[in-house]
Amino acid sequence: MAGVSLKFSAPWRFLKLRSLLQSSNVPGLRLHTTSSRMMAATVEQFEEAKRRLGTLKNDPGNEVKLKIYALFKQATQGPCNTPKPGMLDFVNKVKWDSWKSLGSISQEEARQQYCDLIGSLVVAEGGSSAQVAAKPAGSGTTYETLLVTTEDDITTIKLNRPSKKNAITTEMYNEIMAALEQAAKDDSVITVFTGAGDFYCSGNDLTNFTKIPEGGVEAMARSGGDLLRKYVKTYIDFPKPLVAVVNGPAVGISVTVLGLFDVVYATERATFHTPFSQLGQSAEGCSSYTFPKIMGHAKATEMLLFNKKLTAAQACDLGLVTEVFPDSSFQSEVWTRLKEYAKLPPNSLALSKQLIRSVEKERLHAVNDAEVERLTERWTSDECFNAVMSFFQAKAKL
Repeated sequence: MAGVSLKFSAPWRFLKLRSLLQSSNVPGLRLHTTSSRMMAATVEQFEEAKRRLGTLKNDPGNEVKLKIYALFKQATQGPCNTPKPGMLDFVNKVKWDSWKSLGSISQEEARQQYCDLIGSLVVAEGGSSAQVAAKPAGSGTTYETLLVTTEDDITTIKLNRPSKKNAITTEMYNEIMAALEQAAKDDSVITVFTGAGDFYCSGNDLTNFTKIPEGGVEAMARSGGDLLRKYVKTYIDFPKPLVAVVNGPAVGISVTVLGLFDVVYATERATFHTPFSQLGQSAEGCSSYTFPKIMGHAKATEMLLFNKKLTAAQACDLGLVTEVFPDSSFQSEVWTRLKEYAKLPPNSLALSKQLIRSVEKERLHAVNDAEVERLTERWTSDECFNAVMSFFQAKAKL
């Protein structure tokens, strides 16, 4: 039963079992689920969940073990189709009832729920649900702020701070760079960026600007500039096709680096906003070069200087977005297409991408250096400090 033991020495133990079922709980257990999944758990992920179940140190209680049993049966055999055990076959009757209670949910959904439940048990013991919920990419590195998975020859990097609208912290910058470096070397054909929850990314976590080190604002600016330069460089040098699946609003650097992606798919409810001047800052992510090239000087100026927010349709018309999809079918349409792309000859895709990038790679690195130098100056200015503080004060009043 996939590592779960449900044995009782005598029929009268059924009364004890029923009592356990009514009172059992797992301290700290939170079922790891998502309201809308891009893809159901794969067979490989299901097998990994079974393996991880066998590594649990604590007994989760009979209620949870019955749930695991039922989901396992539903995932492997489908809806309950065996005769109901006799009244005196207490243990098997309880197991049968648990399986039967799942009704007609599909094997795919049962497989996903099984992985989610095991992931939650792992988390309750101090592990990472990402180790169970998906096959880790590359060397199996786990991340605190990302979900990185490889499936169907696609490495997916999902920004995973949904409660903070996937705002990017310093730690997150480093993890994204590590994930991209890992994806560049793994066996996947394409790499995809997306966000958890309703937002794609809300840009920089502005608390990054409130953590002043011992060296003062100048030291913070130098450190931030070095990090930004490395971050954007990772996108410029990335060797494989890079696709953004923009599942909601996008702000700041999550928008500017889109000019370095090869394909950008967006849901119709996505928006694109680069409020740099509002925060006393200047463009980054090579957008001072890529945006005028993509959408023309006048339209790029509206975005980068005057903080104009674009709808998904407007961004598509201007060339920043490749295609817009109805929100109701966004995930299914996009991922069906991406799976087909991933079947193409990988070396052909990578070499063609590198040929396209080589034409302007040197220029992009020069633009990145210039933007970082300008931003480093901006971050040490009174104008930038006052603008950021005004932003925080305005948010505090809401």
